[in-house]
Amino acid sequence: MPRARAHARSDGRAAHLGKTRIVAYYVRELIRSFFPAPVKIQSILIANRGEIAVRIQRACREMGIRSVAVYSDADRDALHVRAADDAWNIGPAESSKSYLRADVLIDTALKAGCDAVHPGYGFLSENAAFAQAVTEAGLIFVGPSAQSIRMMGDKTSARSLMIARGVPVVPGTDSAITSIEDAERIAEGIGYPVLLKAAAGGGGKGMRVVERPEDLRRAFEGASNEARGAFGDDRVYMEKYVLEPRHVEIQVLADAHGNCVYLGERECSIQRRHQKVVEEAPSVIMTPELRSRMGRAAVDAARACDYVNAGTIEFLVDRDRNFYFLEMNTRLQVEHPVTEMVTGIDLVKMQLRVAMGEPLPFTQDDIRISGHAIECRICAEDVRANFLPSTGTLVEYRPPHGFGVRDDSGVTSGSEISIHYDPMFAKLAVWGMDREDAIGKMRRALDEFLILGVETTIPFCRFVMDHPNFNSGDFAIDFVQKHFAPQLLTPPSSEEKIAAAIGAILAQERWESGTPAASSSSGTGAQRSCSPWVLRHRRGGGY
Repeated sequence: MPRARAHARSDGRAAHLGKTRIVAYYVRELIRSFFPAPVKIQSILIANRGEIAVRIQRACREMGIRSVAVYSDADRDALHVRAADDAWNIGPAESSKSYLRADVLIDTALKAGCDAVHPGYGFLSENAAFAQAVTEAGLIFVGPSAQSIRMMGDKTSARSLMIARGVPVVPGTDSAITSIEDAERIAEGIGYPVLLKAAAGGGGKGMRVVERPEDLRRAFEGASNEARGAFGDDRVYMEKYVLEPRHVEIQVLADAHGNCVYLGERECSIQRRHQKVVEEAPSVIMTPELRSRMGRAAVDAARACDYVNAGTIEFLVDRDRNFYFLEMNTRLQVEHPVTEMVTGIDLVKMQLRVAMGEPLPFTQDDIRISGHAIECRICAEDVRANFLPSTGTLVEYRPPHGFGVRDDSGVTSGSEISIHYDPMFAKLAVWGMDREDAIGKMRRALDEFLILGVETTIPFCRFVMDHPNFNSGDFAIDFVQKHFAPQLLTPPSSEEKIAAAIGAILAQERWESGTPAASSSSGTGAQRSCSPWVLRHRRGGGY
């Protein structure tokens, strides 16, 4: 309702109120004119798949919201399809013909009688055109506005915005580089080493470190070509390459009523090919003073683009604890469970409540960090073959259990790991009283994790948990390059290989015959059912 009309209607009623109450009444009416009353989401389409779709479904179920899943032909029997209240097929296995079809997703949401769309992460979650189309269709987009996504999605414009806001940035270009000649001139001014990055997109695509002038031309062409293939945009920009940096990100949460808070930090420096594998909260390098400064900078960044909903500001932190803005992820992060475990705040539920127009139920002073959490991404990759993708059927899937252990997965025994999608199919997160306790709990949980049918990143995660540099906190984003090589993993013995093969055959036969596999929710069943050779084998190299 327009402000003038609201005020005109209130004059008669306000005349009977005291002066103090009159002021309060007008203030409330003014707020209502700018901020509509909260709406209730009754039914939501989850425009995603796998573990994040299951995670959102669980939050919806707890809130009494009907969840509608979408699936490609390859995901017809997937867990997120079976776990939903309703499910709709949206096309062939290829993402470009299913999960990336904005028109199909919106049409499905309308046909299914949904009020809202949750994009999860990946796919169209940071696509401004999709967010705008959802809103124009009369649906609620569970995420920031299209304008906010645009502002922060283009790294050059985001960088310029941060500079204007006073958020620290790495020395570099404020706009995309148009030619190799400009790149050479700029690199000479910044000083080597430099980092070339795609202006659009993320996930390590279109990124090159250049240490010498003679390598710049090839790196520039390679980054441009990779960016064009990944994002349809070949623009790149340049930054000074920070030596031995840590990747530390701040989780922010903002509502439509002007409230914005930060929920501590996540350490994400254990990466391979610029992609995270192990994350933890809090960061071992963090002090209360540094957390406060980084948190305030993250809130400033969010306010600069009028951000609403959950988002993450990523920073690089150098050896002297100087921090620099890296990028903003305008969506829910893969690693959000560690923040939930140390703050006690359900981020998905908060996303839904904010999308419904509710104010945040807490202030910055209410946020407390308790204990320590670690997450390992479980990907279908062959660690011994330089993390090559591994596909096939999960003939056995038994996650670990116990106090402080959380399994976020989108699979069960019998699930198919497809070539068409990201290889991550599960996340293992643990909470401990302190970092030492959390590391010990993660070791135990990784040892109990039984996965047959595909190779996984479990051996690498176990390697990280055992490494002295990780345990001491003395590591940076070059951990893999410095400390890991496949040959460092203990090779399985011939006896263990034979035993693993027999176990896989038996599990396959049981699955094909229709005999139920052991329940994945059976307390300590995973450990009881694992013979010593299984535990030894998984500790040394997995399957």
